[in-house]
Amino acid sequence: MELLSGNEAIAQGAWEAGCSIGVGYPGTPSTETLESFAKKEGVYAEWCPNEKVALEVAVGASAAGARVIATMKHVGVNVAADPLFTAAYTGVGGGMLVLAADDPGMHSSQNEQDSRYYALAARIPIIEPSDSQEALLFAKDAFGLSEEFDIPFLMRSTVRVSHAKTPTEPSGRTEHVRKEYVKDPSKWVMMPAYAKGRRIDLDARWQRLREWAEECPYNTVEMRDTAMGVVCSGAVYQHVRDALPNASVFKLGVTWPLPEAKLKQFREDVDKLYCIDEASPFISSHVAALGIRIDEMPGSLPPYGELSPRAIRIAFDQQVPEAEQAQPNLPPRPPALCAGCPHRLVFKELVRAKCIVTGDIGCYTLGALPPLSALDSTVDMGASISMAHGFELALANEDHSPVVAVIGDSTFAHSGLTSLLNTAYNQGCGTVCILDNRTTGMTGHQGNPVNGKTLQGRVTRELDLEAVVTSLGVDDVRTVNPNDMKATREAIKEATQATDRLSVIVFRSPCVLLRDSFVVQNPYYINASCTGCGSCISLGCPAIAKDAETGSATIDTSSCVGCGQCAQYCGFHAIEQS
Repeated sequence: MELLSGNEAIAQGAWEAGCSIGVGYPGTPSTETLESFAKKEGVYAEWCPNEKVALEVAVGASAAGARVIATMKHVGVNVAADPLFTAAYTGVGGGMLVLAADDPGMHSSQNEQDSRYYALAARIPIIEPSDSQEALLFAKDAFGLSEEFDIPFLMRSTVRVSHAKTPTEPSGRTEHVRKEYVKDPSKWVMMPAYAKGRRIDLDARWQRLREWAEECPYNTVEMRDTAMGVVCSGAVYQHVRDALPNASVFKLGVTWPLPEAKLKQFREDVDKLYCIDEASPFISSHVAALGIRIDEMPGSLPPYGELSPRAIRIAFDQQVPEAEQAQPNLPPRPPALCAGCPHRLVFKELVRAKCIVTGDIGCYTLGALPPLSALDSTVDMGASISMAHGFELALANEDHSPVVAVIGDSTFAHSGLTSLLNTAYNQGCGTVCILDNRTTGMTGHQGNPVNGKTLQGRVTRELDLEAVVTSLGVDDVRTVNPNDMKATREAIKEATQATDRLSVIVFRSPCVLLRDSFVVQNPYYINASCTGCGSCISLGCPAIAKDAETGSATIDTSSCVGCGQCAQYCGFHAIEQS
């Protein structure tokens, strides 16, 4: 018996099933799955530039007969949707499992979506564990099921299942003998003539899946008091058991296709039936679509965010203890860029230049928060460059503030390349800042093509950003140290004043958390010359604060990494290095 997180358990189950290849793109809450799998004996694992590429690699490996797992967060499924839908037609060679880790409550995401709708739209079965033991077992079984029904299997996890550790029983690995690849254009070449046949075949496979869902042991009925029955799935099951311990429960382990006959029988066995969903009406709407009557709760569940036992008790008019309120006047703890973050001065200077800044996905999104307040938008991976081009098109005939796109190195490799290509191809102008901090920072410092670090530490090449940008047709390309205020200011000034061309500035400096790359210097301190002007505080460095009594700035020497950014903004020479 071991305590494993859901992510670790999925990796363990894949390994036990003889899965030999793992691919994906890091994204919370899915990241640790592939990292854990990569440490297993006898496997190959890689981070891909994006989720679409990862799934295409997975389809290729499956076609060649290997068992393969592809991992991504929910918004990554959007990126991978193109091959996902067609993979339902082609089917598989070796078993294929696709993990979609959803993020109800948006703990680390730009939206809240339910990946089960992809299973519905693509006609792919989806399984949903409620704890780590189920995550291991479901993942282990998924590869054989995928081969049996000739279709990829989706697994939906949510942040609680992905990250919570529960007792799990790992076992040994069953080696999978790769099926020999046999050329078969009618299965793998999805031109219309062949795709039509595979569409018909998918109907037949789907009928068999419906029959399997009725008997699948993942769908369990727990009869208790028949006065109340609840249909639920995943982490919500744990909340239901806590909040409604006497209720009978239909726990769905397969959430698409739904076991119609079994659900109808459960409806007959209880007096009242409720469906409890989290951040989405997926289960309730599709149970109702089967003609099954669902009773209304006395109260209501929140339509968004994570559920809790407390929220469920309130929805059923149960007594709940008063929630303890936070003590008054507690200091706020907003998220902030780290002390010494190389992105900080870039944002400071973009604000100084009064730029419209289109942002992207990554830790530099924190540049939107006070006191920097630099970003005007953040939508999705790669959107910064495309949106900046859109701004330039809309404002082309007007005097306007400089438009600047800000994107990280990993995000640029993920989706920024094609966006920049589009702007260059269409003779767009404006400025693009690539913040190359030598890592994929927000998801835990994974490797990417720009820093040349692979998941399993293989020797590889580092993408030459400047050469790639030049090859896309950008003539004005420069590289700047973002910790140098004057160089950063001058580069932004020159690039934004050149309104007739497209300029790219590569701001290159390692993330301060990369201890093998970033050298911590002696900390700085405030001397008696401080006037309390607040210039250094406006950088938003968490190591700098204002003394409530004197009004002067103070530096927490235990947090300061000695980057010297603040000293460059002090006009009174009040900041010195110890």
